[in-house]
Amino acid sequence: MNESIKNILNRRSIRKYKNESIPDEYINEIVKCGTYAPSGMNRQSSIILVIKDKETRDKLSALNAKIIGANIDPFYGAPVILIVLANKDIPTYIYDGSLVMSNMMLAASSLGLGSCWIHRAKEMFETKEGQDLLKSLGIEGNYEGIGNCIIGYPAETPSAKERKEHYIYQI
Repeated sequence: MNESIKNILNRRSIRKYKNESIPDEYINEIVKCGTYAPSGMNRQSSIILVIKDKETRDKLSALNAKIIGANIDPFYGAPVILIVLANKDIPTYIYDGSLVMSNMMLAASSLGLGSCWIHRAKEMFETKEGQDLLKSLGIEGNYEGIGNCIIGYPAETPSAKERKEHYIYQI
């Protein structure tokens, strides 16, 4: 079996991370892979925010938790958040952003890192805090949060769940 297929079959969502920083070269490689995701008519509607600063990471974690009314860390202790937003003016923006997320999770796995797609990016960037963060970065436009890709060194190794029956139909 080739390495790409092995990586796809072995990647898992990680919800427990070691307290170790990730080398910048790994982060840069992961986000570069995100930029090579397919997009509708190659419009490249997505942008990626790389959050390595602990203070900003913790503020976003608290914001995400507030949205669900919980007092937890929805980012499971992961040290880095890669946030994908996409331009709502482009009809394929949700799909484009989802493919960016997938590419980044697979890239992280190939580097021995764990990842997990955390929802509520849409809601986070509809808030004043989220809008203020975008403004502080000089990001203007009609962007919607697609997903939060948390990455870090895994502190767990979950096994694959059984695949459901009737997943595939062939004609």
